[in-house]
Amino acid sequence: MRAPLRICAVIPAAGRGSRLGTPSPKILAPLNAQETVWSVLHAKLAPLVDHIHLVLSPDGAREFPELPPHVSQSVQREPIGMGDAIFGARPSWKSFDAILIVWGDQVFVSEDTLRRALAALISPEHQAVVPVTRMAAPYVEYVFDGKRLTKVLQSREGDQTTPNGFSDVGTFLLATQGLAAAWNDYQSKAVRGGQTGEINFLPFLPFLSARGWTVTPLEVADPTEARGINTQEDLSFFRERYKDQP
Repeated sequence: MRAPLRICAVIPAAGRGSRLGTPSPKILAPLNAQETVWSVLHAKLAPLVDHIHLVLSPDGAREFPELPPHVSQSVQREPIGMGDAIFGARPSWKSFDAILIVWGDQVFVSEDTLRRALAALISPEHQAVVPVTRMAAPYVEYVFDGKRLTKVLQSREGDQTTPNGFSDVGTFLLATQGLAAAWNDYQSKAVRGGQTGEINFLPFLPFLSARGWTVTPLEVADPTEARGINTQEDLSFFRERYKDQP
């Protein structure tokens, strides 16, 4: 019997979160008297993975509380994209079989979704699992042709998405074997986003699919799982959800 795959959760959380107007980094935003975004994510991830790695801004690293032994951190000096954050942290995850990427504001992704994604990963090489959910007006849309992921449309880059299209829930599971080499190849060919000027991470997924990787969509029933914390309205929404929790 093959040994279980070793998983490192990677949380890119170096964004400044300026739209929130909070004094602390977004990942440390309080949800109630006891819980922060970080404490909720940590509680969900710690039982499921072998290690957790945080990618923080310089200010975030200074403000972060002491970390337990199974959590490490690195610093992204400039917030120049999620791909830069993820692959800049490669020394922390390269020895694991797969990385479970969860955006640092994705507080409502469920434990069931995380467990299902991990169960769907059957190989330590050339496989990715992307939980997706139908959205009335997706900010990001994943377009599949049969089993192949053909493109990712991004509203922030000026793309027109389709009503009721598939969006992600800020969670991605990728085998590590060959991953860094594929990213380097992608960077050499990628076109920078028309609005942000970044080499975006999300189009890397159809790039992998076109090169023979298995990119498995995992449908999530509750579209609330796709909601991150980007504005004061989002923060108020989640504080209302968590206000009565012990």
